[in-house]
Amino acid sequence: MMHMRTFLYSIIDKAIFDYKLIEKGDRILVGASGGKDSTALIEYLVQRKKRADADFEFKALAIQSDFAPPFPQMVIDLFKEWNVDFEIMNVDVIGRLKPGRKMNCYWCSTQRRKELLHYAMDNGFNKIALGHHLDDFLETLIMNMTKKCTLTTMPPSLAFDNYPVTVIRPLCYAPENVIIEHGEKMGYLGFTCTCNYQENSERKTARKKLEVLTDGDSKIKQHMFESLKHIDPKYLP
Repeated sequence: MMHMRTFLYSIIDKAIFDYKLIEKGDRILVGASGGKDSTALIEYLVQRKKRADADFEFKALAIQSDFAPPFPQMVIDLFKEWNVDFEIMNVDVIGRLKPGRKMNCYWCSTQRRKELLHYAMDNGFNKIALGHHLDDFLETLIMNMTKKCTLTTMPPSLAFDNYPVTVIRPLCYAPENVIIEHGEKMGYLGFTCTCNYQENSERKTARKKLEVLTDGDSKIKQHMFESLKHIDPKYLP
């Protein structure tokens, strides 16, 4: 059986090759949450930097909201062990809410994304790397189909029209269960979002629908993702 670290890395390698996510001279800002996904991505970048042909830089940035638990010390210690350039930025997310508005996951993630974008532009990063995995892509697809009536999801690479920054998602081919097994093996699986607002997210419902649709089979999930590359308009309304 292939070593789990090597298996996850090979999946990320393929995504980076297919979508040209990392190119010569890139300066990449990685959104660090302290969870398994972004930590696995940062671990991968640390190892990729050791390759003879590596020609990119990266930094990890955590956007710490005013209501979220502190960034896990165990992950901070890992970053130190890996010699990762890491910074925590405190942001008053609740204070930005307009009168009458309620806090929710979408608002929080939007505010954190804005801070990543501003930091990237202010500090010369041309790419922002996020830790969305295969299941996230398909959950977003389901939410957009059932709530917005659109056949859309998160692209692995998205260049902003008005800003000199591209968002990349190198974990797009990685099923969540592979990342979970990897995180367990490496010892950093324990931290997840525990804020009081996550229950408002529709993503949990989409996650349940995805598991029913695929029976939790990673191969079927990969087929769903691949189907988005093979759309035939002749057989659509």
